[in-house]
Amino acid sequence: MASSNFVDHVRIFCASGKGGAGSMHFRREKYIPKGGPDGGDGGKGGDIIMRGNTQMWTLLHLRYTRHLRAEHGKSGGKQLSTGASGKDIIIEVPLGTIARDLETNEFIGEITEDGQTMTLLKGGRGGLGNDHFKNSVNQTPNYAQPGEDGAEGAIIFELKILADIGLVGLPNAGKSTLLSVVSAAKPEIADYPFTTLTPNLGIVSYRDNRSFVMADIPGIIEGASEGKGLGLRFLRHIERNSMLLFMVPADSDDISDEYDILLHELKKYNPQLLDKSRILAITKSDMLDDELTEEIEKDLPDVPHIFISSVAQKNLDKLKDMIWLGLNF
Repeated sequence: MASSNFVDHVRIFCASGKGGAGSMHFRREKYIPKGGPDGGDGGKGGDIIMRGNTQMWTLLHLRYTRHLRAEHGKSGGKQLSTGASGKDIIIEVPLGTIARDLETNEFIGEITEDGQTMTLLKGGRGGLGNDHFKNSVNQTPNYAQPGEDGAEGAIIFELKILADIGLVGLPNAGKSTLLSVVSAAKPEIADYPFTTLTPNLGIVSYRDNRSFVMADIPGIIEGASEGKGLGLRFLRHIERNSMLLFMVPADSDDISDEYDILLHELKKYNPQLLDKSRILAITKSDMLDDELTEEIEKDLPDVPHIFISSVAQKNLDKLKDMIWLGLNF
């Protein structure tokens, strides 16, 4: 997924359609000069609908969409004919997309399944024709209902990546390298901070033709939960991962301290993230000998851990086993 093509936040002004007016009409035929009311109902206004699509990974197609207006319902006609309903507008979105009201920040709904639909704004109801208002007292009502107004408002569409396991680490922890080795994903990799500016997804093959989805989340820094660095923009993607793989390089000054920084930022952003299963991977461990590995291991936090090297292909199969066990426990 090219970084320039990844869009995970858009704002669109949406308006549902107005209902069509009911008809005020009386039956008038050659031999029935004074027939009763036969005005039909107005059609319903079009809805604004969000629908999940597994073929989409980004909100790029909505990037330059500023306004979406559904069609108005048509007016009713004579001979009790109902006006046509206004055409709905269906907004295709990737799985993991949520919708919020811009003004109130109220959560409207989320899409998590292919083909799942959610009505964001309902179209107005069509007005009743004058036929509905006849009675024994008033057999010739000369009025009908107008159509109901539609709804409108600015809506925020926000994508939270759906993945089985999310890679969490400071910049240059080796997340992109790991994803490129264990999957077909080709994230940009270089030896400087913030190489990854957008989340990357990769499908990791496992034993017996099984697989799981891994997400490389852009590097977190201390203060990310307060908006520093890439901050809040990408922390939300971690919310939708079933499991978290914390990655700290073997040449870190203090592995436990770096792990605590990551844990602290997640807790400040959303304490519920700490309820997710966690694995600690010490990356770039091909530079360690057995003695140094044992020494480091004594001071590691109390969490399942493994020493890996993406470049040297060290313990990657064991890592996959740990992930699969955690996902299917």
